[in-house]
Formats: sequence, C-alpha cells, structure tokens
Amino acid sequence: MANFNEHDLTDEVIRSFANTPNKRLKFLIEETVKSLHDLVRRTGLTFEEWNQAIEFLTRTGQTCTPLRQEFILLSDVLGVSMLVDAVNHREREGATETTVLGPFYVGEHRVTPHGANISEGIDGEVMFVQSRVTDLAGKSLAGAEIDVWHADDDGFYDSQKADYATHGPSLRARFVTDADGRFSFRTILPCSYPIPTDGPVGDLITATKRHPMRPAHVHFLVKAEGYEPLITHVFLDGDDYLRSDVVFGVKDELIARVEPKSEPVLPNGERVASPWHLMTYDFQMKPGAGLVPQPMMAAE
Repeated sequence: MANFNEHDLTDEVIRSFANTPNKRLKFLIEETVKSLHDLVRRTGLTFEEWNQAIEFLTRTGQTCTPLRQEFILLSDVLGVSMLVDAVNHREREGATETTVLGPFYVGEHRVTPHGANISEGIDGEVMFVQSRVTDLAGKSLAGAEIDVWHADDDGFYDSQKADYATHGPSLRARFVTDADGRFSFRTILPCSYPIPTDGPVGDLITATKRHPMRPAHVHFLVKAEGYEPLITHVFLDGDDYLRSDVVFGVKDELIARVEPKSEPVLPNGERVASPWHLMTYDFQMKPGAGLVPQPMMAAE
C-alpha cells in the first residue's frame, strides 16, 4: 500500500513519467516536478497559499482573449521571457541584441512602401525612422523582411482598442529592404507606457509595489534568408524608465538617440509644419536558422 511522505513523493511522481517516449518532454517534466516540489518544501506552502496561486493562474487564463495574452505578460514581468531569450542567444558574435517579443505581436503586418506614414490619423509628434540591415561584416542584406509595431502617444497598441476589428492595424507594418539593405518610414514618437494593469498581472504588480511602466520603444522583427530571425526593440535614449523596465527588456546596445529636427521637409520629401524627430538604427544579422515566431494573438 502506497504511503508517500514529503521526502519520497517527488521520486515516485518522477517515476510515474518514466515511459514518456519524448526524451526532451520527459526531462522537462521531471525538472519541473523537482523544482515545484522543492519550492513547496522550502517555503512550507500552506493550503491557502496554494489555492490562491491556482486561483491566480485560473484568472490569468480566463483573462486571455484572441487579442490579449495575459500569460505572456506574466512571463514578462517575472523575467522569464528575458531569461528564455538570454539562454537561447548566449553567443551573439556582434549581431544585434535580442529582447522579448511582447504580447502585442498579432502578425498582421502588411508590406508597405519605404518612407510611408504608418501613423495616418494618429495624433503625436512626427518621427522618421531610417534603418539598414546587414550581415556581421556590414554587407547589405537586400530583400530582408522587417515587421514593425509600437504603441501610440497614449501608450496603447492598436489591438488594445475597442475599434480594432473595424479600423484594422495602425502603427504596424512590414517593410522589405532595398538593394542597399535599407528601409524607412514615418510614424509618431513613442512614449513610455504602463502594461495592462486591469487583470491578474496588474494585481500582482500592485501588491508588490512595483511600477508598471515600460520605456518608449519600437518593436522590430527582422527576417532574412540564411540568418537567425531577430526579435528586438529600439528604445529611446533619455526615457525615465530605461533602468527599471517592468519586463526587464532593455539592453544598452538597443538604446538609440532620437535627434530633434527643425527642417520643414522629411527624408521622404514630405513637408511638415512642426519640429520632428529622426531615429536611425542599423541591424546586424547572425548567420543561421531559427523559427519565426507565430503571433500568440489572432488578428481579426
């Protein structure tokens, strides 16, 4: 008759997975069981605390929708997303640094002409982005695809808005580099913003007295044949939250100086009536292969 105690129960649970045919799955389950059981023993976890944890995870799942991924947000604020990123990109060899994908990549990025305005109808200060994609030696990579997305002047992504299904994507697009590896676009100056705090992750942030802010940034997903896909942000220099990003995503190499400009004409030839800002940033790609991330949310 089984009579497990806190010391031999872990071994018995691990033995129950002994016939798992997928060796990697078997290893991951065993390590998860060991870590979870060790946590319970080390902390003397109570029934009430375990029930609270289950309730929190249940609410996290219930908060997820086709346009909201609360589990990604939880992973981000616990630093797990950046840790997974770090262990999978240990050797960059001079390639541009990576960071988290974030919960607002919906995959609906339409190929857009160079110099186009991806912020049509959106209020905010004008920013023009000029960029280039190269290999590690600085050779231009023509035909590379770049998905771009960022929040508006109020700190919201298009997919967070109630009228998203009606009006479709904004402040997001896909560009294809020219023969010199270049692409450019007009948008608005992003601002620092809070992560969504109206769900269980927000409750966690509030209970632990952490601030919910992310520094201003633009997301880039760069894909080129023969190179590892690059998931990264470019952050705006001088932002108040660069050293305390709630999702731990900032790396010094990814901070770009955005220059104020007073010329009345943008690099794409458009005339502007007010001062504007110029962001320049080049991406160096690492040879290899890798999976292109699939959106965790369904674009509608």
